[in-house]
This record gives sequence, structure tokens and C-alpha cells, in this order.
Amino acid sequence: MRGAVMHAPGDVRVEDRADPRIEQPTDAVIRVSAACVCGSDLWPYRGVDKVEGPSPMGHEYVGVVEEVGSEVTGIRPGQFVVGSFWASDNTCELCRAGYQSACVRRVPMGMFGSQAEYLRVPLADGTLVATPELPPADLIPSYLAASDVLGTGWFAAVAAEAGPGRTVAVVGDGAVGLLAVLAARQLGAERIIAMSRHESRQKLAREFGATDIVTERGDEGIARIKDLTGGLGAHSVIEAVGTQESMMQAIHSARPGGGVGFVGVTHDVSLPGMDMFWSLVRLQGGPAPVRRFLPGLMELIGDRTIDPGKVFDLDLPLDRAAEGYKAMDERRAIKTLLRP
Repeated sequence: MRGAVMHAPGDVRVEDRADPRIEQPTDAVIRVSAACVCGSDLWPYRGVDKVEGPSPMGHEYVGVVEEVGSEVTGIRPGQFVVGSFWASDNTCELCRAGYQSACVRRVPMGMFGSQAEYLRVPLADGTLVATPELPPADLIPSYLAASDVLGTGWFAAVAAEAGPGRTVAVVGDGAVGLLAVLAARQLGAERIIAMSRHESRQKLAREFGATDIVTERGDEGIARIKDLTGGLGAHSVIEAVGTQESMMQAIHSARPGGGVGFVGVTHDVSLPGMDMFWSLVRLQGGPAPVRRFLPGLMELIGDRTIDPGKVFDLDLPLDRAAEGYKAMDERRAIKTLLRP
């Protein structure tokens, strides 16, 4: 099969890879209908994360089940399925508590590389969720968003306790940040402040439910949030970048008693103890337990209540994956969809 492989920073190639096969009785193999490039894929692409030799790429995926292992009972060939970027059994104590990304048997899907024609999915019964029937083509991008960025943005909004009567500020205007805006709106937030300097992303944030746009960053951005909230700060703040500046901007933009949901993959972030002590702010975050939210999100997509697929503003065949990486790296695209 064909699949995307990163050989070195800035060097992504689509080449022949071994076809996946059933290796464990709990596995499934799917024919990938669509995959995509994630913002986190840009860390190794930019050389921030080390590239350990040729690495298969991709951890977001939707597709049609081709084959299942002998112990798989809930998924069958021919079904269209969505899966999380963590494989999980969905039965352990942590999964039952809603933290499938910390499953005691978890497997990172990135190790298999979903930017490919086929994909092996471990723990298929716990990881995959099937649609009632094969979806129309126009819904596939939205179902793909549910595999990671929609569920991640939703988790961030839930972790920050976004809800009715609350003001939510979103730090980061990538796909996760934009879909956190959508999530906050669906959760009933009264006011949603999107922090963005890019006109196209501001427009999409408005479409998803943002009521205010803040273009300032750092201390100026914090001051602007305070100005918009009577000097108090937002009830809920979502951090969707992963840098020191974005994390501190999020914490200092929250009011005392407020919450910060952080889902940006952190790089060299440290939290000053006294800042945290005096902030009176709650923090929760980490790798999103997307599987917790998948069934509900897929219903909202299936009945067309939400359209998260709008974050894909570049649609390419798999063989042009390198173009998709470059466009996202240069911020000419929010998120690239790849079609095998």
C-alpha cells in the first residue's frame, strides 16, 4: 500500500509500505477513506521533535472495515468507522471513568501511520465507533474531524467547564482552537472570545460561534481579555497551542475560580509556582480522551447539527501529502485532508 513517511524534518514522502494485517485477535484492518495532517505532526516536521529514522505518519482516520480478528464482536466488515488517536479497550477502570487516553492497554495510533491506504487498529471493539450506515461523501470530513481535533477541542471546553452563562476565551486558532469555539457554543457558553490574528481563521471562528475576536498576544492579549470581562478574566480558558507563552496567557486570562483546559502538546512549558498559587485557577488537560465523546459527536455530525469538517481548507490526494505539510507549516492552510 501507499503511505506517508517522514524521513527527516521537512522531508515527507509517500511510498510503498507493507499492507497491515490482523496480528492480534482484537485487531481490525480498515480501508482508510480519509486521513489528515495534524498540528502535532508539524513538531517533527519543523525539527522540534526528533525524527527517529523513517517514520509512518498520521493518527487521525475514518474508513471502512475490511477484516476483524476472531475476538472482535462489536465491529464487522463493511461498516464505516471512526476511531480515536489512542486505541483503548474502553473497559478498564480508567476508560470507564472517561479517560480512554490513559487506558491501561492504550496504544498510540501514530505508530501505525494512518496517512495511508489501509490501517491496523488494535483493540477494535473499544476504539472504533460505527455509523448506522455508510455516510454521504460530504460528511466524511466532519467524521474525520471527530477522530481528533473535534474531540480534543470538546475535551478542552469540558475541562475548562464551559457552559451556560460563562465567558470562554480560546488561545490558539488552529483546528483544535477553532473547534473548541464550536464546542463551547454547543455547551451553551454565553460569550466566546477567539484569539486570532488571521482573517480567514477569525471568519471561521465567527461561523463556529465566537462573539469576540482578540488579536493581541501575551500581556497585551491578557489585558484585552480583562478589558472585555470587567477586569475579572474569563470563566473558562482553552489553551490549544502548547508553548510557554500560550500557557501563561491562558492562565492569566482566567478569573479567580475559573478553569483552564489545556490540550496543546506542550514543549518546554513550566508553571511558576507563585503564579499558580495566586491565580486561584483550576487546570485540567492532556491528551484528549476522544473516545469518551465520539458517540455523541458522531450523532451531532450525522444529523448535521454541527459541521466541524469546515476546518479542512486544503483537500489533497494522499500522494501530495508533502504539499499539505508545507501548506500547514507556512500557515497557508488550517488543516489538510488527505484522500488515499
